[in-house]
This record gives sequence, structure tokens and C-alpha cells, in this order.
Amino acid sequence: MKSSLSIGDAAARFSLPASVLRHWEDVGLLDPQRDSGGRRRYGDDDLVRIGVIVRSKNAGMSLEQIGVLVDEQAPERHRVLEEHLADLDRRMADMERSRRMTEHALRCRSHDITTCPRFRAIMEEVVAGTGRWREAEEPPVETAAVSTDRGRKGREAASAR
Repeated sequence: MKSSLSIGDAAARFSLPASVLRHWEDVGLLDPQRDSGGRRRYGDDDLVRIGVIVRSKNAGMSLEQIGVLVDEQAPERHRVLEEHLADLDRRMADMERSRRMTEHALRCRSHDITTCPRFRAIMEEVVAGTGRWREAEEPPVETAAVSTDRGRKGREAASAR
């Protein structure tokens, strides 16, 4: 395929405002050809480059990091990529902790998660700076019907699950 798209068409293909492509050109990430009228024309290589930039930004890379990634002369390419992988690992671990917290909240019988004794115990560690959301898998919650005729201890026990 031999593309030659205007800035508007190239931007639309990636659901971007044209100003973003202009900015990426200003910072040296793009260098589209110009037609006889001086208008930008984006070819196949430019479109691949835009796709790499979009995907890399979605993965959390900065424009500076992306500049290193797409610069064939950049000696620090591997260092930048290794640092980005470490950052992705940290973010994925944080997301997994958030997922476990959300799953706990979903299973918890407390309507206000901050009143759940188990959740509060975990958060007290976080607030005190002595712990993070538990790394271990949460134990399964009993799915048996819960009687609504419980005393305070029964409700607290149920909400702690």
C-alpha cells in the first residue's frame, strides 16, 4: 500500500487532533514529506511511525522515551526500554493490587467499604506506611445466603469476609 495522506486524514486514522501530529513534528518524532504547496503528506512509513508513537504513549512512554525508541542512532535505547519495562512491572503490580481491592469491595457485605474491618486493617497498614495491599490471593468469600436477622457480631463477622 502506498499512502499519501493529508494531516487531517492521517490524524483521523488514529483518532488524533491534527495539532498532535504538528507537535510530534515540532519535537522531532515525525518528518512528513511536503507537496508542492508545502502541505504535509503522510506516507506509509509515517503512518507506521505514528502507530508506534500512539502505542508507546498508550503504554505510558514519554515523548522523550519514544524519541529514543525511534532513533536508530540512540545508544541509550536498551536502557530506556529496560527502565520502561520496570515501570510497566510496577504499574501492573499496582493494578493487580487495585483489582484485588476492588474484588474485595465487591464481595464485602459492607456498603461502605471503609467500614469493613478487614479492609480497614489493610488500609491502616497502608496509611501508617508499613504495608501495601496484600500480595496474597484473597480467600474466597462464602456465597451462602446471609440471614438478615443477625446481631452486631454477626454483621461484623460477615463484613470481615
